[in-house]
Amino acid sequence: MSNKQSDFGLIGLAVMGQNLVLNVESRGFQVSVYNRTEATTEAFIAANPGKKLVGAKTLEEFVQSLAKPRKIQIMVKAGAPVDQVIEQLIPLLDKDDIVIDGGNSLYTDTERRDAYLASKGLRFIGAGVSGGEEGARKGPSIMPGGPLSTWEVMKPIFESISAKVDGEPCVIHIGPGGAGHYVKMVHNGIEYGDMQLICEAYSLFKAAGFSTDEMAAIFNEWNEGELQSYLIQITAKALEQKDPETGKPIVDVILDKAGQKGTGQWTLINAAENAVVISTINAAVEARVLSSQKKARVAASRQLQGPKIELSVEKKALVAKVHDALYASKVISYTQGFDLIKTMGDKKEWKLDLGGIASIWRGGCIIRARFLNRITDAFRTDPALANLMLDPFFKDLLNRTQQNWREVVALAVSNGIPVPAFSASLAYYDSYRTERLPANLLQAQRDFFGAHTYERVDKPEGQFFHTDWPEVIG
Repeated sequence: MSNKQSDFGLIGLAVMGQNLVLNVESRGFQVSVYNRTEATTEAFIAANPGKKLVGAKTLEEFVQSLAKPRKIQIMVKAGAPVDQVIEQLIPLLDKDDIVIDGGNSLYTDTERRDAYLASKGLRFIGAGVSGGEEGARKGPSIMPGGPLSTWEVMKPIFESISAKVDGEPCVIHIGPGGAGHYVKMVHNGIEYGDMQLICEAYSLFKAAGFSTDEMAAIFNEWNEGELQSYLIQITAKALEQKDPETGKPIVDVILDKAGQKGTGQWTLINAAENAVVISTINAAVEARVLSSQKKARVAASRQLQGPKIELSVEKKALVAKVHDALYASKVISYTQGFDLIKTMGDKKEWKLDLGGIASIWRGGCIIRARFLNRITDAFRTDPALANLMLDPFFKDLLNRTQQNWREVVALAVSNGIPVPAFSASLAYYDSYRTERLPANLLQAQRDFFGAHTYERVDKPEGQFFHTDWPEVIG
């Protein structure tokens, strides 16, 4: 063990924690580590000889090994485990020491912990970290929230370990309190939408009779063009993978029951609380829920009828149409996510930099994609942009792709192929661009049964009226 005190400490040596430690150490920092199971700490240190790592057997030993102000990142399961670690740390820390929660914590928990630690004279950062195991090791996208002064202390380490795009680190100070974890939550919501849209493209190709190898080639080709992204790239790799036991494509032997850890649901709840439409993300979350009802779906498939699938579209033409539908729908998913971020940022007075947020998602994170450069440019050109669809680039893109988008949704619906995220994205686009929606009838209904009143098209905005509706009997 080195006599020098460490620059950084990390608690929680699961795979993400281990990779993050190796990333920090590789940038020239000495790192202390602690895990509740001592054997895990010992095995990790033994597996990395010659590195600037300090393994601690106790929390007391761990804290004392760190230079002041201590910088301690917690990488444990969100919820009660984070609170438990914090309570164990508090008696061991000194004024102005910094505790960082790098897990997927709910932003309201982060705000509570921030206030609690501040009352103890300690500093807290809720930092969303995206990139999975590979990102943690090679450079993630980091979304830290908390006081600006605390960010300045952590900036050298965070900028050093983050991914880089065009020389820019994929980390900025997001904002105060729970802003970092909030933005990471919405990032994950967009990720849900992105993944579901890709799966719907796959479903259409499979229904049209494409082989798994053909689909892998399509996604590989797409990854060289406008749709270039990490998720498109790994989709191609997943489709190429063969099962060593059966020799079949691995995707064909994986059960169609999707898991989720809760961030998508948190996003839906927050959007509802703020009256923001995130229909693409909502469709993606619901698709996962429905997928989990495997036994019920199998039983229903034997009783509920649907059309015979006959996709009489030439393969090359179908690929072009699905490409456009996927691209347009992805734009909608990001549009809705940024609308939610903007709405919440304004409500909380976080003063969020939407262009900056888009820029740090260009590398390291799961939703990194080529067109995030366009989103970055859109918000940097017009920070007050009302809706991403109104940016000239995206407006032109949606105008150009919408015919194929509509044809894909129509083709899927007429053949009974579920494409909830494609459909929800198109409905959002059409609703947003429609000058007069049928909500006038809805307001008449509300006033009829509940005297909720309504505004009139021929009277000044803000004046409300009620009609004496006829009595309904029976």
